[in-house]
Amino acid sequence: MSQPEIFTDARMRKRMRADKRFKFYGFAAIALALAFLVFFFVDIIGKGLPAFQQAEIQVEVHYSDATMNNYNNGVDRQYKSLVSKTWLRHIPNQMRDHPELMGQNRVEWVLAENRVDQFLKGHEGHRLKEKYQKLINQMQEDGTVRLVFNSGFFTKGDSKLPENAGILASAIGSIFVLLLTMLFAVPIGVMTAIYLEEFAPDNRLTQIIEVNINNLAAIPSILYGLLGLAIFINFMGVPRSSALVGGLTLALMTLPVIIIATRAALRAVPDSIREAAYGLGASKLQVTWHHVLPLAMPGILTGSIIGLAQAMGETAPLLIVGMMAYIPEAPDSIFEATTVLPAQIYTWSSESLRAFEERTAAGIMILLAVLLTLNAVAVKFRNRSENTW
Repeated sequence: MSQPEIFTDARMRKRMRADKRFKFYGFAAIALALAFLVFFFVDIIGKGLPAFQQAEIQVEVHYSDATMNNYNNGVDRQYKSLVSKTWLRHIPNQMRDHPELMGQNRVEWVLAENRVDQFLKGHEGHRLKEKYQKLINQMQEDGTVRLVFNSGFFTKGDSKLPENAGILASAIGSIFVLLLTMLFAVPIGVMTAIYLEEFAPDNRLTQIIEVNINNLAAIPSILYGLLGLAIFINFMGVPRSSALVGGLTLALMTLPVIIIATRAALRAVPDSIREAAYGLGASKLQVTWHHVLPLAMPGILTGSIIGLAQAMGETAPLLIVGMMAYIPEAPDSIFEATTVLPAQIYTWSSESLRAFEERTAAGIMILLAVLLTLNAVAVKFRNRSENTW
């Protein structure tokens, strides 16, 4: 074998080794990313699933004048520390709503206290006293204590007691905020993109606007919170902590994303479509409205859905406009104080009780499910409606 052939063969082997190393690094990176993803989901699901169960105990409830004056008299003394304070406080109200209960003693399943719930789930750090542990073990043998589906997690608002805390108020607040964000951001963003792409002259002013839109899409989201605080609360007087100020703030944050996505969708429509319409005598507005916009609509909707999904997961700008309020009841209007699911998760994560850790993970599971659903809808809609030119 000649010297040039040996040299060429050595170079080929070197290239092949480099290709193998590159493939190995790629596979290793993918495997590492998947490992982190699996670990994240396993950890979140493992911590969050227990939150969908709640302990209940069966006790005799006393509907009497003594209970009306002091709710602690609602159950026998030995069970008083095992029953949730929230449920005990509700007994006088229940007697006012149902006067026929007065003077009765009824055996009922009632909400258990947080420490009982943690003890039944086998969590360490439940802090249930030994005498109550023995009582709960005896009640398990008698069938007077149980774990049931935690419907209250979906039907109640926030609470200082973990056994009574739910996501209803924050879920309704998130819906209000997301609807307002969509109402303000989508029409304004789409119309802005149409004007810049189809009607605006190519001059220095429009170039400056385009550069600033691209820059606004990349700045930290917390700055939009400061902008919302300055404009909507301090200047315009929008109620602090309301869904309205949250929706307007997130609309500002989402606008650049929708504008950029819409302009990309409009650019993807071939110029031959426009030229054919012009050849038939259509005006600029008719070409855009009847031909370009319908063909670009799949891309516009995909970008809008992704932008709204990003807005739904934001917390930082909403913290600045006061949407970290304690909200035990769901808001009835966009002007009332409310919170959103990411902010609720953040609040629970700062609590010291173990049961709030469960609810934090459960809230993350629900938020991830919603975000993944929105992104899946966007991808599926894009794939089904995508045009190939």
